Formats: sequence, C-alpha cells, structure tokens
Amino acid sequence: MLALSWSPEYCRGRMRDPAARFQCSGEIGDFGFILHGLWPEAKGANYPQYCRAVGVLPRRTVSDNICLSPSPQLLQHQWAKHGSCMANTPDAYFAAARLLFNAIAFPDMARLSREPERGTPLTAQVLAERLADLNDGLPTNAVMVKANAKGWLQEVRICLGRDFKPRKCPAFTRRAPATAQIKIWRGR
Repeated sequence: MLALSWSPEYCRGRMRDPAARFQCSGEIGDFGFILHGLWPEAKGANYPQYCRAVGVLPRRTVSDNICLSPSPQLLQHQWAKHGSCMANTPDAYFAAARLLFNAIAFPDMARLSREPERGTPLTAQVLAERLADLNDGLPTNAVMVKANAKGWLQEVRICLGRDFKPRKCPAFTRRAPATAQIKIWRGR
C-alpha cells in the first residue's frame, strides 16, 4: 500500500509547531501530497510490521528523501515499521517508495477543492476517479480515500500487489464511503 498524506490538512494549526516546522511553516514552500509510507501487502488486516531491528537512518538517506516525506522522524518510523519488512536496506526501500510516488499524477487539488462551491459535489468516489483518470493502469477500486471526522481529506492510499502494480483494495481496508462528501483544505 502506498500511503499519500495531504499535507495542507496535516499542517492546519501546526504552522508554528517546532516539530512540524520543515513541513508546515511555509519557509521553504508548501507541500501537497507527501509520502506517508509504503507498506507491505498482507492477506488480512494485520500486515507485517517491525520485522527486524534497524538502526538510525544515515543522514544521506534522510536528505535524499526529506522532500518526499518532510520529517526525519516519519522517515525513520516508516523504515523501522514497514521498510524492515520489505527491503534489506533503507535506500532500497525509499527508492521503491520514491519511484512509486513519482509515478503518480495528481489532479489540480486547488481546483478540485472548489468544485463544491460550483455546485459539483466532491465525494471519495469522485476523487478516486480523478486520480484514476490521470494515471494509466490505476483502477478506481485501487484508490482509497481517508477523511477525518469532519470530512476533510487526510490521505489517499493506493493498493498494490506484490508486483507493485495497482490492484483492487481488499474489503478489510478502512476508507471513506464512496458517497462521503470530501473537503480539501488548501492551506493558509
């Protein structure tokens, strides 16, 4: 599973939080979707995690991936929790994640966020369709949309097979219902 977090929603209210400064302060620009993580496939809801002890990520690995996942703590956590189950080295894990992330074309999220203002409801299904329309080989049923309790977009997840190709998301995955109204925070 490729998990892509919507940074403007994460950063809402965190612009002055020292722990989120790199991602949320706007000092180096604003992030859209960021890589939350790449998780190993499982046959059920309990996917493998923390498969072996890992050391602290090398500084070079952090710097090579900080624009993809703008938090050293998030990079370390994802390597320890998920990467340790998928790859022999952090560089191999992040190279796969980076390749998958960079292969995704994203819709114009600012424009998409304004569709409800124009009378076009934005639902989880519509967002999944927009992503699928922009990405050859990505079926709508391989896209999961996660929103918070107030309906704001938090994350998009793309379900992948062992071959790293998109596949229908398993029934046990948690997601917003297809008809759920989705709001997209544009930031500041």
